[in-house]
Amino acid sequence: MSAAGAIAAGGLPAPSGHDLPRDGAAPSRPALAAEGLVKHFPMRTGLFGRASAHVRAVDGVSFEVGAGRTFAIVGESGCGKSTVARLLLRLIEPDAGRIALDGEDLRAAEGATLRRLRGRIQLVFQDPYGSLNPRMTAGDMLAEPLRLHGTLSAPERAARVAELLSQVGLRADAARRYPHEFSGGQRQRLAIARALAAGPRVIVCDEPVSALDVSIQAQILNLLADLQRRLGLAYVFISHDLSVVRQVATDLGVMYLGRFVETGPAATVFATPRHPYTRALLSAVPVPDPAARGREPAIGGDVPSPLAPPPGCAFHTRCPHAEARCRAETPPLAPSGAGDGVALACWRWREIAPPASLRATRTRPDPALERLQAAFAR
Repeated sequence: MSAAGAIAAGGLPAPSGHDLPRDGAAPSRPALAAEGLVKHFPMRTGLFGRASAHVRAVDGVSFEVGAGRTFAIVGESGCGKSTVARLLLRLIEPDAGRIALDGEDLRAAEGATLRRLRGRIQLVFQDPYGSLNPRMTAGDMLAEPLRLHGTLSAPERAARVAELLSQVGLRADAARRYPHEFSGGQRQRLAIARALAAGPRVIVCDEPVSALDVSIQAQILNLLADLQRRLGLAYVFISHDLSVVRQVATDLGVMYLGRFVETGPAATVFATPRHPYTRALLSAVPVPDPAARGREPAIGGDVPSPLAPPPGCAFHTRCPHAEARCRAETPPLAPSGAGDGVALACWRWREIAPPASLRATRTRPDPALERLQAAFAR
C-alpha cells in the first residue's frame, strides 16, 4: 500500500491543498520567490586547481509559492532538486538569480539581517538521523534556534520547547532524550519541530519521507498538512515519489538537467501532462490496473552529463518526438496559452498526440482494505 493511499484513508484529510482554493486569488506578494537561480560547480584539476569545466547543477530556475500552498519539485536523481533546496537557504551561494522572502532580498542580506531572514525559511532534510546532533538532547536542539532567533528567557524557552514537541505529536518528556532513543518517524517529527522553532514562513522539505516506512510516511505527511493549515506555512516539497507529490502539491515544477521543463497547478499537470518528459514520468508510475496504465513510450538511455549538456533541448537525446529544431535550439519555459497557468519548455508539445489517461479508473472500494488503510494511517 502506498503512502498516498494511507493518507487518503487516514484520520486527517489528504494534505493536497484540496481545502485551499487552487484557482482562488493568490496573495499579492508570495511568501517565497526565486528568479533565475543559477549554480555551476567548477571542476578543478592540475597543480593550481584551475577550473577545467563546470557542472551546470541549476541553470535558470524560477518559481514562487504563497502562504498555505505547496510547490513540489520532481525529477530524476541528479537533476538539481536538492541543490535548489540549498540555494534557497543560501547553504550554498547562487552564482546568479534572486531569492525573495516576503519581498525582502535574501541574496543581498548580510549579518544580522541574514540571520533574521533565515529564521523565516527552514529546511527538513531527507535523513532525520543524519540531520540531528547525536550529542544534544531533543530539548537542547529545539532551544538552540530559540536562542539564536529570539529573546526568550530560560523558563519561556522550556515552555516553547514543550509546545513544539506537542505540535509534532511528541510528549514533553521527549526533550530529555537523545536522537538514538527515537524511532525514524519520531526523529523526523523532531526535525520538523526544530524547523518550526524559529517561526518560519517557508519550510523546504527535501525528500522528507523517502527514508521512512510507508505507514510512517503517511503520518508525517498528515502532520505537515495539519501544520500548514494551522500555521499558514508555505512548503517547497522535493520528492521523486509522484504518488506522494500528487497528494501534497498545489503547484508543480518538473525538473530535468538543472531546468524546469513544465510548471503549473499540480492538478492540471497530473491530469493533462504535455511535456514528453512529464508524460514519461507519470506513465512510469505503477498503477494497480493494467487497463488504466498510460501508453506513453518509455524513455531510454541515461541523463546527459551536466558537465557537457547537449545543445538545444536537453531532453532531445532521450525524447521519442525530437526533431532537428530540438537538437539546435533551446526552448524557453513559456506559458501554454491555454490560460491554465501551465508553462512548458518544448517546441513540439502542441503537435504530440495527447496521451491516454494516466489516472487509475475508480473501482468500488473494498471495506476490508479501507479498514486496513485506516489502521496504517493512525
